[in-house]
Amino acid sequence: MAAPPFRPKKSLGQNFLVDSAHRANIVAAAGLTREDAVLEIGAGDGSLTALISAQAGRVVAVELDERLIPVLQRRFVCQPHVTVIHGDILEMETGELMRRTGSECASESPREAEPAAVRFKVVANLPYYITAAVIRKLLESADPPGLVVLTVQREVAERIVASPPRMSLLAVSVQYYCTAQVVDRIPAAAFRPPPKVDSAAVLLLRRGEPLFAHLEAEDFFRVVRAGFCQPRKQLRNSLAQGMGASPAQAVAWLQAAGVTPQRRAETLALEEWGRLSEVVS
Repeated sequence: MAAPPFRPKKSLGQNFLVDSAHRANIVAAAGLTREDAVLEIGAGDGSLTALISAQAGRVVAVELDERLIPVLQRRFVCQPHVTVIHGDILEMETGELMRRTGSECASESPREAEPAAVRFKVVANLPYYITAAVIRKLLESADPPGLVVLTVQREVAERIVASPPRMSLLAVSVQYYCTAQVVDRIPAAAFRPPPKVDSAAVLLLRRGEPLFAHLEAEDFFRVVRAGFCQPRKQLRNSLAQGMGASPAQAVAWLQAAGVTPQRRAETLALEEWGRLSEVVS
């Protein structure tokens, strides 16, 4: 496993995945075909990009470190279906980015332009410090990806895929939009420089239908955030505090939803949060 040919920036949280077997596992989890458009977040030196571009019909590789842009451009100069973008993904509208680059590619190749509601996948080896922001951006986008494979801290991956009685606000937030599973466990030694913790690749598949058809996401998450505002307290207390209601009102809501008031937020399944949110709303 070779080290990257430059000094990684600690300020950018750069830990490059140099183990080829784990790179292959990540790309395999995305299930790519020539019909796929892929957004790669954090392209680095292009090692993962190369695997993606060999299987996908179109790749948009976003990289924040300006030092790496010439490296990427040289590496993929003969691959017109790969577009290298310098910028901060948190400042971009991903759906619009994929539509715009799709139109540019269509003018240069026989592939057709993407439709207005662009369909795309995301593959990313994320710096740990932007994990939560990127996940939220992708999930709450008006034009979200249908599939996401993210490399994150192993602890974060385990929280994302958790089930009762170990649910968290993160788990509920992700699983509201997607099904989630860990597809690879990656030791720190697979990176250069090695981080202080192990990582994991998590696969998120967007749900085809809203989880609760008659409930607005805003109403659902208002109740969930209230329930987790004091996660160690019983729900009758944390829900009352988070919703600005009396304990008696919180008990009435919980009982109407079929949830024992003495339970804690981490023990509730998604369906129970849905019933509770419908009652409160």
